[in-house]
Amino acid sequence: MKGYLGVDVGSVTTKLALLDENEQLIASIYLRTQGNPVNMVKQGLREIQKQISPEVEISGVATTGSGRYLAGVLVGADLVKNEITTHAVAAMQHISDVQTIFEIGGQDSKIIIIRDGVVIDFGMNSVCAAGTGSFLEHQAERLNVKIEDFGGHALRSENPARIAGRCTVFAESDMIHKQQLGYPLDDIIYGLCQSLIRNYLNNVALGKQIQPRLVFQGGVAFNKGIIRAFNEVFDSEVYVPPHNELMGAIGAAILVHEEMEIKQNHHKSNFKGFGVSDVEFKTSSFICKACPNLCEISQISGNGKVLARWGGRCDMWERVPES
Repeated sequence: MKGYLGVDVGSVTTKLALLDENEQLIASIYLRTQGNPVNMVKQGLREIQKQISPEVEISGVATTGSGRYLAGVLVGADLVKNEITTHAVAAMQHISDVQTIFEIGGQDSKIIIIRDGVVIDFGMNSVCAAGTGSFLEHQAERLNVKIEDFGGHALRSENPARIAGRCTVFAESDMIHKQQLGYPLDDIIYGLCQSLIRNYLNNVALGKQIQPRLVFQGGVAFNKGIIRAFNEVFDSEVYVPPHNELMGAIGAAILVHEEMEIKQNHHKSNFKGFGVSDVEFKTSSFICKACPNLCEISQISGNGKVLARWGGRCDMWERVPES
């Protein structure tokens, strides 16, 4: 049986999804990146291998996310795609009439506008943490509440506190002030959820033509308080697809399936095999002084051999010496 693997490496989480020839999910893993994407990709491959039978042949692999180039070198990717494309493709597979995708991850957030099955606009925020999952996790830790319980508290709120959400610093100080005033925990938590949505809509989604059907993806979509806050803003209900946390990886797998079908019988997958998880890789960087740009060049080595370099404004360092 042929399988198509999608690898989504983000700054907070690493996701792998394996689809069969009918693009049904047959194996997946969701891991914390923990600042070490190389080890998480290797661990993800080990976990995926455990979940599948020996009859499954990996016939294509694609990478996405902020660490897509690094992951592509590690696994031997046949395709490297940005997060906007992969999230859109996965959403359209589940909800053909989707027109707006809200995606909130651990460290960044996105909005994708789709019309007639084509992405026509998008917005991203990778600077301010106030509209991300890491912001909520940090506040949950401050409140001594498990992030998994955040949604339950938010749903019980009847009079949410108004929390400033334009900046993490202001939000935190405002939340502390509300605690000192004696606001109930449920109202503070739902107030935080509302502030995250306000920040998201006023920044990432500013000026975008938001039309139903609305789809909410990313790990934060597990939080029922955030879903409630979204639904209060729009007349149309926000839909959360199955496997919302894996949509980037699923989209990558769908795209590489299509790519390999086009190349059918003419191209074998570049996938390096599950044995990659046993190879020792080293990442490093240096400053190129060939011109005044002083680009920071990242490189990855395996078994003492430089496998790839990237990060320059020109392609000077992309030509890896053979050895």
